[in-house]
Order: sequence, then C-alpha cells, then structure tokens
Amino acid sequence: MNPAGPDELLSTGIPGLDTILGGGLTPHRIYLVEGEPGTGKTTTGLQFLHEGLRCGEQVVYITLAETAQELSAVATSHGMPTEGLHIHEVLPTEDLLAAEQQYTTFHPSEVEMATTLRLILGVVEELKPSRIVLDSLSELQLLADSPLRYRRQVLALKQFFSTRQCTVLLLDDRTASASGDLQVRSIAHGVIQLDHLVKEYGAERRRLRVVKYRGRSFLGGLHDYNLVRGGLLVHPRLVAAHSRGIKERAQCSTGLPKLDLLLGGGIEQGTSTLIVGPPGTGKSSLAAQFVAAAIERGDRAAMFLFEESASNMLHRSDGLNLRMREATEAGALTIQQVDPAELSPGQFASAVCRSVEDGARVVVIDSLNGYLNAVPDERFLTTHLHELLTYLGQHQVLTILVGVQQGMLGGTMSSAMDASYIADNVLMLRYFEDDGAIRQAVSVFKKRGSAHERTIREFSLTPAGIQVGEVLRGYRGLLTGVPLPLAGTPGAGLHG
Repeated sequence: MNPAGPDELLSTGIPGLDTILGGGLTPHRIYLVEGEPGTGKTTTGLQFLHEGLRCGEQVVYITLAETAQELSAVATSHGMPTEGLHIHEVLPTEDLLAAEQQYTTFHPSEVEMATTLRLILGVVEELKPSRIVLDSLSELQLLADSPLRYRRQVLALKQFFSTRQCTVLLLDDRTASASGDLQVRSIAHGVIQLDHLVKEYGAERRRLRVVKYRGRSFLGGLHDYNLVRGGLLVHPRLVAAHSRGIKERAQCSTGLPKLDLLLGGGIEQGTSTLIVGPPGTGKSSLAAQFVAAAIERGDRAAMFLFEESASNMLHRSDGLNLRMREATEAGALTIQQVDPAELSPGQFASAVCRSVEDGARVVVIDSLNGYLNAVPDERFLTTHLHELLTYLGQHQVLTILVGVQQGMLGGTMSSAMDASYIADNVLMLRYFEDDGAIRQAVSVFKKRGSAHERTIREFSLTPAGIQVGEVLRGYRGLLTGVPLPLAGTPGAGLHG
C-alpha cells in the first residue's frame, strides 16, 4: 500500500488524537511531541509507526537513548507486533568509557554530532521510510555547543526529511531545556504537548494539548488521556456546540401516573432532570424507575454509579419490582461502576458519549456528589457538566442526575454542588413528620418543557414498587419536615 498523498491525512494510530487534529497529520512534515519522562512519548511514537505498518508503509524508529531491546519490550507490553518495525540504534559504545576516548582538544559537537547525524541520514537513505520517529532531541541538543548550531542542524534535518517524502515525529523529553524547546517549536509543522499531574490521592492526571498545527484547524485546549495496555487513549474535550440542532421533543412517561400528573404529563426527551433530597428519601430508586419506564417502552439506558455498587443497585431494584436485572442480562441496560480515584472529567465524558453512540436514550449519573469528590481539584467542574448535559440534550437523551443534600429536615439542607440552574427539571424529595412517623413527599420545583403541578404529593417505597400518592392538602410547612395544620383544618394527621 502506498503512503498517503499530499492532500490526504495520516492517521496517528491513537484513538481520539486524530479527532483533535481534525483528521490526522499532514504528510511529509515534521512534528514535535514533547513532554517530561513518563508521559508516553515513546508509546506515541510506537503507535504512530504501528499505524504505518498496518497501512503497509516502511517505518523506522531511530533511538538516541534507548536500546532496540528496550523499545521492543515496550511495544510487546502494549501488544504491538514488532515484525516490520525497524529500530535503529544511534548510541554511544562501551569504548567511550575508555580514558583514551575522552576529548581534550575538540568539543563533542565537533566529533559526535557529525557522526550521529551521518548515521541518521544513512539509515533513512538505506530504508527509505515514509514514517520516522526520532527519539530524542535532547541528545542532539546536548551534543550541540550552541543554540545556533542546534537550530541549524534541526533545520537541515527538516529539509532532508522533506525531500525524502517522510513524515517525522521528533520526541523531546525536555531534559536539556527546563522551559521547553522553543527552537524546535518554531521549526516544526505541528507541536503536541504531553503532561501529567500528580494528585494528592488517586491516579495521575494525564493531559494533552496541541500547541500549533500549521494550515489546519484543530480542537484546542487540554484533553485528558490514559496510558493503558495498547497505548495512549485520548479523550477529546467535549464541545457541545459541534452537535447543536433544533429537534422536536416527545414527552416520556415515568411509569407512575400520579408522578406524570405532577410533571405535567411526563419528562421531555433531550432534557436533564435533577433529583435532590436528603439521604434515604429514594432518589436512586426514583432514578431507577425512570430507567425501568424507558426499558418498558423499548429504549436502551445507561447508569453510571459513583457510590453504590451495581450489585446493590440491582438488589434494591429487585425489592421494588423494577426488573432491572432482566434488562441488564438482555443488554437493554448497561451499568458502569465508576472508581472516583481513577476518574478524569474527560474520561467520564467519553464513557457517557460512547453509551449514547451505542444507543442509550436514558442516562443516569448517580450521583453528582460522587462526581464532585472524584475531581475535587477541578475549577471548571460545572462547565464540564454543562457541556455534557448540552451534548446529551442535543442527542435527545433523557438525563437523570442524583444530588444528595446534607441534613435531614428543614431549610438548612445544602448541596456540595448546586446544579439546579443547569438542569432543565428539578424534582425534590423530602422527609416530614406525621403522627409519630417519618414519611416522604415529592414536588417539582422547576420544569422547562411544560407546565407542571405546584403541589406536594406523598412518596413511598413499597414491595410493589414506588408509589406517588395524593396531594398533601390542609397543611403548611411540609418542606420544613414538621407540618402544621392550616387554620380551620382538623389536626387529625396526614395519614387519614
């Protein structure tokens, strides 16, 4: 198979990175991949070359620091075949350790630099590859005795590679320049920056940014990525504006007739509904009811659980006669247990988007508090959530968010994260005291899709399922938890 033509784009072989780059790399250009040791530069280079092998191209990895054996071990650890992958070592020999080999008159740049460049040019002339990875530029920079000489050598390499129809990735580990190599940045056709941050608890946070890409538009900003078996897995930053559209929204039943009355007929497709209330009021059970209703009408659903395990959720649903286990076994429902210590916003958004691409029409995020605890250092968490909800709305997905409030009774209850202004609908569950018993109530505080009841109805969990009762009339202060009878109303309690 022939290499890509001048008007075609080369795939990097990295899931998500081609999307950020607007389709891939312009062929026959030099690109810089920079990052500190451990960010995945070598793996990036191997994935780039492996994609070339898959397309039938001639590829070569020129290493100035690691041995061919070490690189082959890295490729094997990621499950990449090494057949056809030419690894060419340009390394100092053991003779360099001998005393007679130490330079006294000449600077290393005058001897080793010329030898190194000659070896690099020789392997390119011999193999005539279409894809090249040069690892790493720090070795060349250290060999050069001045920034001017280093820049001229890189310019000469650029000219040499361009005349040989090569697409080149230059890897730079920044060990020779603490502030990054601006010399090569100005020369390269594109620059990809890899970075990783160490959190106080949990896995490292890895992020990617395209610094420049001449002649093409790309998705700017920081994008999360994971380094897993198989290589880099990039999660492009979610931009809801890319999928905007105006569509009619059908109204969906919750499966509970009196809750439908409270909601003005049901919940509209493409809207987000926030269910809030203190612990134990039945928020997760109500979210499961929305899922069960969706499955009953033939839709697929996905649930993302932060606190509760999938087994506990299924067991609780069995007790409410919601038949979630059958839906899971049939493939109509997918449940993903999210590990908060390993999560990044981009990774979570990608998982939600994949569920939508797989056909999910209802998505449950349980809970926002777990999401917040998973990324406590995120300054723009609300923005992440807004983009995600906008994306889901534009794909006609009904989204259910669960928010836990601190406190049990009264108006002092608060939420760690206020998403009520982002959500289209807000359902509120409350405890209230009546005749020596604690009971529950449900009300709709906000609904953008249609008019709704301004009443408060009784809410209960029974072995037969969730029950929404009649309007609780004749009392005031239900939301405080301690209702009082209205003037002229017999105070016989609400249970009658």
